[in-house]
Amino acid sequence: MSVLRGIKGVFAFLYDFIVGDDWLVAVAVIIALAITYAVSQTSVSAWWVLPVAVLLILPIALKRATRPH
Repeated sequence: MSVLRGIKGVFAFLYDFIVGDDWLVAVAVIIALAITYAVSQTSVSAWWVLPVAVLLILPIALKRATRPH
């Protein structure tokens, strides 16, 4: 049972580390990485995708984090 508890603990840590407080940001980052990969498979340079994603995601994340509950 301790092995199962250890595996469960690792997944709980990974969930908390990746998703953290805002699941929307985690999903947006995964989508941005997927778009970066898709663009990199074409002849277009893909370096610009993640900075643009940050510019789009950051204001939304800050607004969600600073809103009154």
